[in-house]
Amino acid sequence: MSSGVRLSSDLPAWPQYDDAERTGLIRALEQGQWWRMGGGEVDAFEREFAEYHGSEHALAVTNGTHALELALEVMGVGPGTEVIVPAFTFISSSQAAQRLGAVVVPVDVDPETYCIDPAETEKAITPRTRAIMPVHMAGQLADMDALEKVAADSGVPLIQDAAHAQGATWNGRRVGELGSVAAFSFQNGKLMTAGEGGAVLFPNAETAEQGFIRHSCGRPRGDRGYFHRTSGSNFRLNEFSAAVLRAQLGRLDEQIATREERWPLLSSLLAGIPGVVPQRLDHRCDRNPHYMAMFRVPGITEERRAQVVDTLIERGLPAFVAFRSVYRTDAFWEAGAPDLSVEDLARRCPHSEALTSDCLWLHHRTLLGTEEQMHEVAAVIADVLGS
Repeated sequence: MSSGVRLSSDLPAWPQYDDAERTGLIRALEQGQWWRMGGGEVDAFEREFAEYHGSEHALAVTNGTHALELALEVMGVGPGTEVIVPAFTFISSSQAAQRLGAVVVPVDVDPETYCIDPAETEKAITPRTRAIMPVHMAGQLADMDALEKVAADSGVPLIQDAAHAQGATWNGRRVGELGSVAAFSFQNGKLMTAGEGGAVLFPNAETAEQGFIRHSCGRPRGDRGYFHRTSGSNFRLNEFSAAVLRAQLGRLDEQIATREERWPLLSSLLAGIPGVVPQRLDHRCDRNPHYMAMFRVPGITEERRAQVVDTLIERGLPAFVAFRSVYRTDAFWEAGAPDLSVEDLARRCPHSEALTSDCLWLHHRTLLGTEEQMHEVAAVIADVLGS
């Protein structure tokens, strides 16, 4: 363990749970049917999650990557089509489209919000573009005003990668009220979790039913004759996960309120550290669940950043290096990559290139800590960067 400034007490643990999860698990167990076709937990969670986000149609699935893949498939994405994604994002944003045989077109992001740049998005549209995927980075919603205009002008629909954005709003509109498909993740580190899991919000009953059939091996509801109507896979969520997620949803509002109180303080403290630039908030995103506390250290090397993260972890902070631009991974080039080189994409995405090297983040459980701990977190970061 390195010497230096440390937290005086541990930050809150994650995941958080109590008797609500225990009760839900027992309820799922004792109903005697543990898959969604026989039980009631998944159906109930879908209704509750949809209502919470202002949508009429939610579909629970196995994980967030499958949520994206299924949504894209329903939208007609497949071989010969293109999907625009931000270059700076977790690899699932691109892999979901590539798994369907589509070509992924990475575009640059805003250097302050880290969300997809609408102007660069518009320039990247071709006759083959089938979907535009804004990623709501760290709970900060992308510029939905500009992106909705791009979508309307081009006729290319949006699919929101809302893995980080449970409970977020844009000018008072919830994610399900924005009129486009949205995909969520409930992986272990997310704002609400069952270890794994995902959900898709659909804007109408027709696409929701297509999603249901495809997520259940192409099989329609109530089928007893194996009349598989279309291609699909088994993306069904189990009853135990849904029971846990219902409990997690029940405490989400309180947790978001705490994080929204803590981020302005931590952000101002980080901004006071020489060389540190916190993620800027677009205040049209008037409810931000703050999946990550993200900040940049412009000019830092990747090697030095890795050392800083290791030291922060030693001193009690849940720290991480930020995502690598998708085209900076070997996985991106296995299938569905554009006919461009890494160097070509790097020139087109200078802000994503910089974030790949200089961005760090703290897990959202940091923002569930006390005000005193926010001061201690900033002091630890300042000490580590200054050493």
